[in-house]
Parts: sequence; structure tokens; C-alpha cells
Amino acid sequence: MTTLHEPVVTTTPDDLSVWPASTTEPRPGDLAVGGVPLAEVADRFGTPVYVLDENEVRARCRTYRHAFPDTEVLYAAKAFLCRAMVHWTEEEGLGLDVCSAGELELAVTTGFPPERIVLHGNAKSPRDLETALRLGVGRIVIDSPSEIARLAAAVGPGGHQKVMVRVVPGISAGGHEKIRTGTDDQKFGLSIADGYAQHAIARILDQPQLELTGLHCHLGSQITSVKPYLAAVRRVVGLMARLHEQHGLVLPELDLGGGHGIAYRPGEAALDLTALARRVRAELSDACAAAGLPVPRLIIEPGRAVVGPAGISVYRVLAVKRTGDHTFVAVDGGMSDNPRPALYGVRYAPRLIGRASGEPSAPVTVVGRHCEAGDVLAADVRLPSDLRPGDLLAVPVAGAYHLSMASGYNLVGRPPVTAVRDGHARLLVRRESLDDIRRRDVGL
Repeated sequence: MTTLHEPVVTTTPDDLSVWPASTTEPRPGDLAVGGVPLAEVADRFGTPVYVLDENEVRARCRTYRHAFPDTEVLYAAKAFLCRAMVHWTEEEGLGLDVCSAGELELAVTTGFPPERIVLHGNAKSPRDLETALRLGVGRIVIDSPSEIARLAAAVGPGGHQKVMVRVVPGISAGGHEKIRTGTDDQKFGLSIADGYAQHAIARILDQPQLELTGLHCHLGSQITSVKPYLAAVRRVVGLMARLHEQHGLVLPELDLGGGHGIAYRPGEAALDLTALARRVRAELSDACAAAGLPVPRLIIEPGRAVVGPAGISVYRVLAVKRTGDHTFVAVDGGMSDNPRPALYGVRYAPRLIGRASGEPSAPVTVVGRHCEAGDVLAADVRLPSDLRPGDLLAVPVAGAYHLSMASGYNLVGRPPVTAVRDGHARLLVRRESLDDIRRRDVGL
């Protein structure tokens, strides 16, 4: 968890390195994204508000297509999903990776081709599997032995479904222990080391209605080094070689998941996609040549790296309180619209927008409005010393895992999502109202 004793963030006021590429400062202290002043978005749609730069999202989709031209790129919908995001993803030529019937139905009813969708999850419900089969999802990733019989029965003796198996390569990678999923001591996948993966694969091969197309692994999230991916390639190809030896099996696909790290504050490391693409291709080619196997088609699943840097959260300051040696700046949002600092210790670099300040900066802690001591959005950041109620603060790199993890805590309602592009702002997802909350409460 973020504490009040971490190093103070020291960034210059004009450092926009983690903001969308379209960010400008048309007037001192007034930032615009996609040609739209953020203060104008706040006035029009209220605060808190999420702002998404459509062109930044699209550009990041294209970056992946160019860096991985022979790879199937699936956008990981859990990072952020709405109908507009589905549309942008489809237009830019990416597939989708979903992990629930809700994400799947939203995508397909928006017009996304179901055959370009992969469904996975460590505990798929009967509804998840029924929806996937009914809509004709491209592949289902099997995560546990119990899913094999359930899925085969749901498909039926005359049916057919492509599947993959999520394997655990025994590699620890990721920005926080709660988002490391490549080791044997967590809930996802089937271990290579103890033989559970091999046993499950043998069972799948006995089900004629299930077509095993490849192996899937996901190491974790917020990974900034290429090395874990190279180690995963070696271990998974080693498993492929054993499967070929035992069953004569040649798998045409290898899904390396996502988890590509991004910078949340200026100066932080991010994963080098060009180096990742080049070195993974080389490692995969060498490992397959050594094993005498054809090179499978590579699949990757970026989510955060596509949408995270394209988003901004905008808040209004409600109170400024000085307690002992600390100054707390309370805003009208918090852990209900961004629980990530409390969950993972994520640190952000908020900025005053809407007016210029000539005062020197001072260390403050930006906190939310909720009844939790852990409701801290940004600890020990430098903001102008004349910060006051009514001011606006903008937090960059807020596009991923904000709305998708937002809650109904204190019944404040989830913020709206707006899109900006070419000087225009439009509403994508409206604000959750008290009427919405009341309508769900059906009993007395």
C-alpha cells in the first residue's frame, strides 16, 4: 500500500512525457488533450470524469500491429471496455481477449466478429461457457481440469470448439506480488513442473469435439523487462517438444499473454515493444529449431499498454488540510474510481489544470473522499502551494483498470467516460446516477 513516507515525486511542470501525444498547453496552466481543454471537459461533464484520447488508443493499436506484423494481437478487454473501445479495436485490426460473458456479449452485440475473440478465466461459470458457445467464440482457454469435461459436454458429441490450455511456466514477473501470475503458487493455469498441464492436455486429446490449437501463458502485469518473456518461450517450447514426443502433437499457436509495463510517472521504465518483438521472435525460432518443431503462430494480449496512457482522470479539489508536517488535498473522487493505489501501491503524477500558478510547489498527498485511511490517490507529490478548493487536478495514465475496477463504495456513483478527438469531446459512458443505484435496490 502507498504510504506517506515514500520519496517525493519531483517532476518539472512542463514534463508531459506520460501524457497522450496530443497534449498541449494552449494557455499557461491549461492543458488540452485531443484539442480539447481538460477544464472544459470538467465543466461540461462534471467531475470526477475519465477522458480518453481516441487517437492515442488507435495509435497504440497500430504500434502493436507494426511491431508484431506476423502476430495475432488481442486487446485485453478487462483493462477497459465500452462499445466505442470495441469499435476502435475492431477497426484497427486487433482481436479481443475477454474473461466473462458480460465482456463477450458487449463485444459481439457491438458488432465484433466472435471468431476473433478468445475467452479465458480461471473459473468460468456455466453462463460464460454457454454464451461463448452460443455466440461462436474463436477459442476458449482451459484453465483447470474440471473445465474439460464441462466444456466437452456443453459442446456435445457433434460439436466442435477450438481450445487452448493455460500453462504455468514457473516464472515470477510483474510490478507487484498481486499481479504476478506465472508462478506455481497462484490460482491461474496448470503447472508444467508438476505434470498437471501434460495430464490435462492428454485428457483434451481424448475429446474429439475439442480441438487443441495451442498453449497459453500469462506471466503477470506491469512487466518492463523482455527477459521473463524469453524464459517463458523456452519453457513452453520445451513442453511442446515433450508433447510432440509423447503424442505426435504439433501445436500451431503459442499465446504469451500480455502484462506489458507502462510508465505512470515521468522517468519510469516501460517495456520496449520493438525489443520484445525482435527478441521473442528470435528466441521462439531458435527454441523450435532446437526441438525440431515448426514455429507456431504467436499471440499476444496487451491491454494496459493500449489504453492506459490514453486516459486521464480529472478531479475537483474539495478541501486542503494541513496536519502536522503533511498537507492533504482531498478531491471529489478516490478509491471508488481508482482503487489501484490502495491495491498495488501504484503512484501517479497529478497536475493542476485550468489556471496558472506562480507559487512554488510543495509536497502534498492527494486523497479521496471515501471513509478509508487507505484512500490515497497520490502520496508525496509536488503541487503549487496555493492549491485551493475548486481547483482541478488531472491524473495521466488513467485509462486502464480505473472504470473496470470502479466500485459503488459510499454510493457516490461511477464517473462518466468521455472521448476527445480533433477538438471535440463526446460522452461514451454516462455517469452512474442515484436513480441507477435506487433501481437496483428492489427490496424493503
